[in-house]
Amino acid sequence: MAGAIHRRVEDCPSEMVGGPGERASSDTMMNRRRFVGAMAGALLSVRFVAATAQPGNVPRVGFLLFNSPRAEPIGPLLQGLEAMGYVDGKTIAIEYRFAEGKPERLPELAAELVQLKPAVIFALGGDVAPFAKKATTSIPIVIWTSNDPVESGLVASMSRPGGNVTGITLIYDELAGKTLGFLKEAVPAISRVAVLWNPDHADPEFRETKRAAVALGVQLQSLEVRRPDDFGEAFNAALGARAEGLVIISSRLMSRQRQQIGEFAAKNRIIVAGGWGEWTKDGALLTYGPNTTELMQRVAIYVAKIIKGARPSDLPMERPTHFELVINLKTAKAFGLTMPPTLLGRADQVIS
Repeated sequence: MAGAIHRRVEDCPSEMVGGPGERASSDTMMNRRRFVGAMAGALLSVRFVAATAQPGNVPRVGFLLFNSPRAEPIGPLLQGLEAMGYVDGKTIAIEYRFAEGKPERLPELAAELVQLKPAVIFALGGDVAPFAKKATTSIPIVIWTSNDPVESGLVASMSRPGGNVTGITLIYDELAGKTLGFLKEAVPAISRVAVLWNPDHADPEFRETKRAAVALGVQLQSLEVRRPDDFGEAFNAALGARAEGLVIISSRLMSRQRQQIGEFAAKNRIIVAGGWGEWTKDGALLTYGPNTTELMQRVAIYVAKIIKGARPSDLPMERPTHFELVINLKTAKAFGLTMPPTLLGRADQVIS
């Protein structure tokens, strides 16, 4: 295996990121995120140094990641484990395998983790979890995924996963249409909205957005993207249809193209609304979706239960219950928009 995959986290170039936080002022949110980021970075550094001197009688926990540990939002999970007494190098031994953005490496990395016979494997992402599941039918697997785990074949059902896989999913069914509803409330005159989505990402959000569009009297345009090379054609289609707004259905593909999407929207003065993720940092007018930090913390509970002997088949898959609306007043001002006080009153975070 190439040494780059096994290198220390201190050598990874990108910063660890986290999800949106609870209701707070922008200054408070910034300070908290800096603290969480600093703590996560410090914890990872300690873990990788400690991994060279781990005692042999502690349970192993495998982490299978698409990117490097610093580029994935695992800080809340690591902190959650520590809060329950699971400290890497002392009470558990975390084994990282990460593909550095190269999916072709995932089968071999998953097989490596299985050979280590960990007590549990954590797989981050609907594009990563299938490789873990294919590699073992006996070792418990906890997943954190933004797609539908039933439709994608990871579990038999949400309440009774069956097999050796369970965990957290970000799908939120009918509530997904509320992103378009908030956009229409913020910009009542908007009538032509494009939806950027990945048909290979199994979730109900595009379907629910279409349903919301009918109720809101909005003309919806589907922009399907399956790979990075598809974005140019999708953007041209949006311009050809004179799209006034752009709804982003979040997935790893969208997150990896955040800068490109933001630059396109800004250049062509298209108002953006996003699902989960920090799209408002890239100029989106608003986002609505689950609190990803809280859900990553919930993963720690699943891991701890399995270490203590619980079976994945007995642990129902968990869906989000807390959703957040984030509004960017800087973007509103740039578009000459006056945000309705009723909408601002419902926001969990306002960026000004």
